[in-house]
Amino acid sequence: MLGRCKYKRDISTMQENKQEKSPIKRKILLFLSENGISQYDFYRKTGITRGILGQNNGISEENIARFLAAYPQVSVEWLLTGRGSMLRDQDIQLATPVVKEQFHLRTDHKVGLQSIPLYELDATAGLVELFSDQARQTPISHIQIPDLPPCDGALYVRGDSMYPLLKSGDIVLYKEIANNSSGILWGEMYLLSFIIDGESYITIKYIQKADDERFVRLVSHNPHHSPKDIPADSIRALALVKASIRFNTMG
Repeated sequence: MLGRCKYKRDISTMQENKQEKSPIKRKILLFLSENGISQYDFYRKTGITRGILGQNNGISEENIARFLAAYPQVSVEWLLTGRGSMLRDQDIQLATPVVKEQFHLRTDHKVGLQSIPLYELDATAGLVELFSDQARQTPISHIQIPDLPPCDGALYVRGDSMYPLLKSGDIVLYKEIANNSSGILWGEMYLLSFIIDGESYITIKYIQKADDERFVRLVSHNPHHSPKDIPADSIRALALVKASIRFNTMG
């Protein structure tokens, strides 16, 4: 369920009365034009409903998040305000992050300020590779966050299995842990990778004890997603979710 940014206002509502193409849509079209990206490729990559860019109205925060997730090189500030360059430098802070949730353990200690690398999973082979050789993985940005427990990295949330606690477009900060079921703290939220029938999956879930001790139970926050038991030995990478953040930006 990984996958980008949360915005305070529904921009489509702001532009509804004017019935004209929003500035954000015009910037998206400019980005596509200058980078030789067809609208067909844009819709296919983002999953946005076809024809949205041609409508003379605004654009929802969900579609903005999908666009930024698909094209992380685009500057959030440029897209939303028109300030700065279209493309952001690799290590430039994305926007002002706001911590929405913290998931503390009693043994956690906070650090004054840390620079947490933000990774895009599409640019890496997966969690196993990211965790085992993080020094070789290039982050798309760094997030400066004070007063949180030490974190190893950050990833975008994709999907809605942890909604409304985590929304698609949020960012989770994680701390890697040893990949074995004996070290799992039951009931905590984890970022994990596992393999079932040869297929690799990456998800964020609460991990609980299963009835069979050879298994663990993955539980979503969203009640529309049913719990799922998986073999404990199918887990390939594991990290505790320490916090979630959203970027407070105005459209």
